[in-house]
Amino acid sequence: MVRRVEATPAALELIERLKSKHGPLLFHQSGGCCDGSSPMCFPRDEFMVGDHDVLLGEIGETPFYIHEKQYDYWKHTQLIIDVVDGRGGMFSLEGVEGKRFLGRSRVFTEEEREALKHET
Repeated sequence: MVRRVEATPAALELIERLKSKHGPLLFHQSGGCCDGSSPMCFPRDEFMVGDHDVLLGEIGETPFYIHEKQYDYWKHTQLIIDVVDGRGGMFSLEGVEGKRFLGRSRVFTEEEREALKHET
């Protein structure tokens, strides 16, 4: 199975730490300017997913949504969520940890693109 979103071990570790403090989480990437172009992490019950958001998958048992316009730009790539030192989005939970989530990507192989065509 081809996954549209993955997370590095460091990102998974931070997700677990945030879940222990805040409970179930949700990721969203709006594709707007500034903070919106980064993956943002919220308490799951404090963010309302919109009609134009696409569920890419889960990382660390946490749903990851992206706005459909961003999805159109990035649908040919696998999104890889990493974590780096520094302050990220002011509303994203990891900021107080001195960390920020960062999206990296890689282009799907021809075989992966073919497999994704058969998703239900």
